[in-house]
Amino acid sequence: MYLKSSIVIGVTLMLLVTSSLSWAKLSPEEISRLGNDLTLVGAEKAGNSEGTIPSWEGGITEPPAGYKKGDHHLDPFADDKPVVKITGENMSQHADKLSAGHQAMLKAYPSFFMNIYPTRRSASSPQRIYEATRKSATTAELVNEGDGVKGTVNGIPFPIPQMGIEVIWNHLLRYRGELAVRKIAQAALTRDGDYTLVKFDDEFNLIYAAEGMTEEKLDNKILLFKQVVTSPARLAGNILLVHETLDQIKEPRAAWVYNPGQRRVRRAPNVSYDNPGTASDGIRTNDQFDMFNGATDRYDWKLAGKKEIYVPYNSYKLHSDSLKYKDILTPLHVNPEHLRYELHRVWVVEATLKEGERHLYKRRTFYIDEDSWQILSVDIYDNRDQLWRVSEGHPINYYEVPTLWTTLEVHTDLQSGRYIAIGLDNENDMYDFDIKRTLNDYSPGALRRAGRR
Repeated sequence: MYLKSSIVIGVTLMLLVTSSLSWAKLSPEEISRLGNDLTLVGAEKAGNSEGTIPSWEGGITEPPAGYKKGDHHLDPFADDKPVVKITGENMSQHADKLSAGHQAMLKAYPSFFMNIYPTRRSASSPQRIYEATRKSATTAELVNEGDGVKGTVNGIPFPIPQMGIEVIWNHLLRYRGELAVRKIAQAALTRDGDYTLVKFDDEFNLIYAAEGMTEEKLDNKILLFKQVVTSPARLAGNILLVHETLDQIKEPRAAWVYNPGQRRVRRAPNVSYDNPGTASDGIRTNDQFDMFNGATDRYDWKLAGKKEIYVPYNSYKLHSDSLKYKDILTPLHVNPEHLRYELHRVWVVEATLKEGERHLYKRRTFYIDEDSWQILSVDIYDNRDQLWRVSEGHPINYYEVPTLWTTLEVHTDLQSGRYIAIGLDNENDMYDFDIKRTLNDYSPGALRRAGRR
């Protein structure tokens, strides 16, 4: 049942997307709620009436004792025990707090279960992001029917959202540090559990969040991304470069690929929407990376309100370097022994394919964390309106930054009995948020030079 939350400004007065998009700036009274009954990124500060969701007290503000930067992250909640184990047999008792996707997984796979842990509102960001959010709340505006944003930098643009498209932009522009490098693996499993690891070196230059950034300096760019395939040998050396934009009608995403066989850089207009993700075996689309990315123009976005549901959270056990990939990657679904679910308030956004537009997915239901604007779960429907795939983002607080971000994304295909896991890092070096780069390091020329080394 959707919550009748005071924070859901405009849900009962919601203006749905029609031929044009209407939008009204927040009043001074609404903005004054930030830092009072709302957190500075727009979440409800108080817990719920049952006491099963606590109040937000700042999230994780410092690493646990014994942690050294560069280590795999120690679990601040290692002593927590599950409060309930949900299976296919008892899920009806918990149906009001389960997404349609999780109910379908519990029903389809008797080996799948959900261990529910105490809720820990661990999400946090630097103080400058909170301050930038308060400023953006007074200036941010949707442009081009919601397919672009202006008047914002660094902060969450719409901390008190009135429409679904605003929630999605909050996810796209959420804080994830300024620069990050990660070495990860991806596995697309067959129904029997066979897989070949594909390994990547990823770089994120999150220029929207850079300290001292201005909207003018952004020059309509929000993110520069580079991905190098390092294994297996048949794919090694392929490089992808993406420039993501703030106003996607004014300037669409630009992408290039370097192919070591051809030793040349080419524009890659197909790195978008429902084209297959890199080495994904067709189980993940490009716009499912990071749970959702890219242009928003093919869907109508409806804000359905808020809901209390069980979602992946504080997934330090799954992230641990005491696990090997084989411990996680089991047939049909990842090993549920290593998963942690908690009860959280999430924004619910219904995406419906616009008439005349094309996409593999006709409908998607997004569940977005109120504390971080990270998409945590997605129910995905095919063109017959049947539930097809379920996406999960398993997050941790990278408390050296700090930011809440996924440590593993899992996209499960219920119809084929397959899934893909991307972000595996248990056997790799940890994320580095202290790298130094220039904008020139993310140019097509730099891509060419990198490929020829």
